[in-house]
Amino acid sequence: MEHAVEVREVSKMFKLYHENVRSLKEKVLFFRKRGYEEFWALRDIDLDVEKGETLGIIGANGSGKSTLLKCMTRIIYPTSGKIMTDGSIAALLELGAGFQPDLTGRENVYLNASILGFSRKEVDGKFDEIVAFAELERFIDNYVRNYSSGMYIRLGFAVAISVDPEILIVDEVLAVGDEAFQRKCLDKIDEFRDSGKTIIFVTHNVDVTREICDRVIMLEEGRIVRDGIPKEVVNHYHQVMETEEEASEQGNRKIEITEVRLLNDRGEETNDFYTGSSMKVRVCYEAREPIVDPVFGFSLDDYRGFTAFGTNTALKGLEMGTVAGDGVVEFDLKSLPMLEGRYLVSVAAHSRDEQTVYHWQDKLYQFEMKSDIDDVGLLYIPCEVKTGPQAG
Repeated sequence: MEHAVEVREVSKMFKLYHENVRSLKEKVLFFRKRGYEEFWALRDIDLDVEKGETLGIIGANGSGKSTLLKCMTRIIYPTSGKIMTDGSIAALLELGAGFQPDLTGRENVYLNASILGFSRKEVDGKFDEIVAFAELERFIDNYVRNYSSGMYIRLGFAVAISVDPEILIVDEVLAVGDEAFQRKCLDKIDEFRDSGKTIIFVTHNVDVTREICDRVIMLEEGRIVRDGIPKEVVNHYHQVMETEEEASEQGNRKIEITEVRLLNDRGEETNDFYTGSSMKVRVCYEAREPIVDPVFGFSLDDYRGFTAFGTNTALKGLEMGTVAGDGVVEFDLKSLPMLEGRYLVSVAAHSRDEQTVYHWQDKLYQFEMKSDIDDVGLLYIPCEVKTGPQAG
C-alpha cells in the first residue's frame, strides 16, 4: 500500500431503539414492532494517513472520533465503505479495554500482549520494562478490579507501546493520567515519531495536537470539516466551540457603561488585531449621580477563561475624584503579546473598596488575534536560538 491507512467512503450507522426490551420473550414477541431511528456516526469519510505521519483527530463529543478509530482497528465494521491498513497496529482506545478485572496486573500484561501477537517468551523479555514504564511495581500482582483509572491507563499504554507497532492508535484515554505520566507518554510518542512510526491520536486537549501532530482533521457530525496543518485546524475548532452564553451584566447602574470601543493604532474601531500591534480600549460611561473616586478596569480573557491581561485605574495609581455625567476612560495597550485566537473583553466600574459594583459587563465584547508566528501558547515572547559546540 502507498499509505499506512486508507479510508474510502466510510459510513457507520447505529440503530437507536425506542422501546426498552426487558426479556427474551418480549424480544421474540415484539421484534417486528420495535421502532428505531438511524444514527449515522460517520458519513462518507475519505482519508489517507501517510506512513510515518502523526495525525490528530479532534471534534466535539459525538462527532465520530472514537467510532472512526474503532473502525480502523476492526473492533467494529463500517456500514459502507472500506478501510485498509499496512502494518502492525497497537491501539489504546478506552479505559479498561481488553483487561480482565478478575486477573492480576501481571496476568493482564500477558493476556493483552498475546492479543497483540506477542509470545510468552517475548513478553518475558519485556515484562520488567512494561511494569517500570507503568510505574506499577508495587501493584502488579494485585487484581485489576482494584486499580484506579490512572493505573488502568498506565498499564494499557505500557503494553501497547511495548509491542513496537508500525501504527499506534491512541484515543482520549491519556486524559485520566496525571501530568507527569502524560508528559512521559508524549515523550514516548515523540520517540515513535522519530523512528518513522505512524500515529493516529484523538484528544480533547487540542493544543497537544499542535505540539505532536504533522496534520489534524476535525470531525463534525460524522464528517470531516477541516483537514490541514495543526495551527489552522485547532484555531477553527476553538472558534466553533466558543459560545456567547458566558456574557453577562450586573451592577446598580449608578455609573452605566454606555459604550466600549476597541481601536487600532490608526484610531479605527475593529475586531481584528495582530501580535505586536497596539489597542485602545475606550470605555464611555454616564454617572447618574455624583460618585466619589470610582475605579474603572478591563480584562482580556481567552476562550478557556484564562486572563491574558487586566488592569484598572486604581492599579495604575489614578484617582478619578468625583465623577458626574458623561465621561471616558481609555486604556492604551502599546503592544499586544497574544498569539492567534479569539479573546473576550470585560469592563467594569466599581467602588475603590470593591464592595459596590456600579456596572460590570463580563465577556461582552470580543476580538480576533491574528499572527504569522508559528509558536504555540497564549503569549508571544521574543526568543532567539543559538547553537554551537558543546561547552567544556
